[in-house]
Amino acid sequence: MRRLCHVMVVAIVAMAFASAAFAGPTKVGIMTGTTSQGEEEYRAALEMIEKYGEDRVIHVTYPDKFMDEQETTIQQIMGMASDPDVKAIVLVQGVPGSAAAIDKVKEFRPDMFFINIVPHEDPLLVVQKADICLETDNPMRGVTIIELAEKMGAKTFCHISFPRHMSYPLLAERRDIMKAECEKRGIEFVFVNAPDPTGDAGIAGTQQFVLEDVPRQVEKYGVDTAFFSTNCGMQEPLIKAVMTTGALFPEQCCPSPYHGYPGSLGIEIPPDKAGDVKFILKAIEEKVVEAGRAGRFATWKVPANMAFTYASTEYAFDVADGKVSGYDRAHMEKLLYKYFGEESRIRSYENVEAGVKADNFLLIVGESIIFGANK
Repeated sequence: MRRLCHVMVVAIVAMAFASAAFAGPTKVGIMTGTTSQGEEEYRAALEMIEKYGEDRVIHVTYPDKFMDEQETTIQQIMGMASDPDVKAIVLVQGVPGSAAAIDKVKEFRPDMFFINIVPHEDPLLVVQKADICLETDNPMRGVTIIELAEKMGAKTFCHISFPRHMSYPLLAERRDIMKAECEKRGIEFVFVNAPDPTGDAGIAGTQQFVLEDVPRQVEKYGVDTAFFSTNCGMQEPLIKAVMTTGALFPEQCCPSPYHGYPGSLGIEIPPDKAGDVKFILKAIEEKVVEAGRAGRFATWKVPANMAFTYASTEYAFDVADGKVSGYDRAHMEKLLYKYFGEESRIRSYENVEAGVKADNFLLIVGESIIFGANK
């Protein structure tokens, strides 16, 4: 029996040394939405695979109906963490189930480094789970989007969402700030309840609602109505409907020239122009001006979720390769400025009521462009 135990111990040690000897290159895991939920982040992940190599990036997607399939999300994250060469995981977006997944991963991989982008769960919870959290500065955007809408000539501001999104603290806070800013500027604020894309009607049902409802709102409030919606899947039909009616579109939920514009305006992006922001900005402006809608469409000059993905993946590899240890705010900010531009504004998440200021939760606002504003 002793001899058997000895043989087993030797075998285990030998296997351990063999595993170490044949360990592959350090890897980073990236979880994104599908092309239906978030094509932009999905494409960004593919770019990261091309940049770092298929052997160094593991890419999985969360389910379209992520509210009903949180266990699938958890399994996807745990699956990436089961690879011992994966040293860091980037979540784009941090859909419900992400916090629980991080807890489960930490049980067998306490060293795993997590970056949670656009977390859907309670900010006070996610900052305790992930090493870094990143999001557009939604409270500040409550001010800047209304400022932009006013600059574009808005008399009415139409906010389209659904109860699930309005249960998210940062999105609800942004809505409240938008309403207050509209009142301050004499702009009528209108809230429209749309079907949840994770519900029975799915994304298709939500998109059809947007296509049908925007003309009704324009007929009621006039063409100087600015439209904003909180869901990625709504952006393409919303831009189409606003373009048809002649209304105003100041910004997407995830501001970016790639988000909703190419599909809604029929812009083909040649392979050699993929990721070329100057190309897509020019192409959008040409379409907007050609349609006689100059000055009525806008977005950020940089693609938000793509920039988050680029910066986070680079940071994750710096962690994996030992170039940075844990959370280094200065290093993260340097990468955010690199991809968002030096004129961007970054601050820490703060919940005054709870008396919490989270240094590892960074919020950012980029610079806007109004297409054809001078034409």
